[in-house]
Amino acid sequence: MIGVELRLMLRKRRVWLCWALLCALPTLVAVLLATTRLAPPPGRGGAFLSAVVSNGQIFPAAALALVIPVFLPITVAVVAGDTIAGEAAAGTLRYLLVRPVRRVTLLVAKLVSVAAFVLLAVVFVTVVSYVVGVLAFGFGPDASLGGGGSIPSLSGVELTPADVAFRTAATVGYLALCMLALGAVGLFLSTLTDSPLAAALGVLALVVASAALQPLDAAAAIEPFLPTAHWLAWIDLYRDPILWTDVREGAVVQLGYVVVAFGAAWANFSTKDITT
Repeated sequence: MIGVELRLMLRKRRVWLCWALLCALPTLVAVLLATTRLAPPPGRGGAFLSAVVSNGQIFPAAALALVIPVFLPITVAVVAGDTIAGEAAAGTLRYLLVRPVRRVTLLVAKLVSVAAFVLLAVVFVTVVSYVVGVLAFGFGPDASLGGGGSIPSLSGVELTPADVAFRTAATVGYLALCMLALGAVGLFLSTLTDSPLAAALGVLALVVASAALQPLDAAAAIEPFLPTAHWLAWIDLYRDPILWTDVREGAVVQLGYVVVAFGAAWANFSTKDITT
């Protein structure tokens, strides 16, 4: 069942369109920066953007910072909202369940397909932005000395390309988990409605509400548990030494959303009367 869902996802043109649009935004930013050489000063603009013009190997981190706040959540909401509601809207959900497939198995397969979409989205953005960044800005001024050039961390310590590769891989995994939490919520909402758009809008409403509550002092008690509260913790992976505290807390919170949302989806879907 999981293989069927993965093949179905990869055959959808809107999935490839989402990946293409996610990669297009960092590419456009790189072209503009390379053409004008007008990078924002340190402390302004997106994370790492002030340093990419001197070393293209940093651009994947800057690209991820660009897509995380809005564009990546939107694509995850669209794909996750379509998991069950899309089948219901197309009239194929009932036929799926006629086969000897348990409902929990179908839900697991749908969640795995969302996880695959999320992981591939983050990987594609990372790989494309690395290639674009190196082509546009090079490996850095000391590339001939260090086999690719050393890269400054946020703490000022120089990192080797191997260090940056490890930290970028950890960032990919962390951000994929953050987006999977939204995907699990989308899966749950998708079991509540026959409209994929309604489910996607529900996910986006959660993101907007979370972002709006974060800066409020009145919401300080619940702020650590908001889904967006730890999205930027990955930046600590680019410090030396790595500050793991916020990353660990963020991973626990995101896993909590995945478990609770999937449990709610199973509780609702297992007893739902399927008529479409």
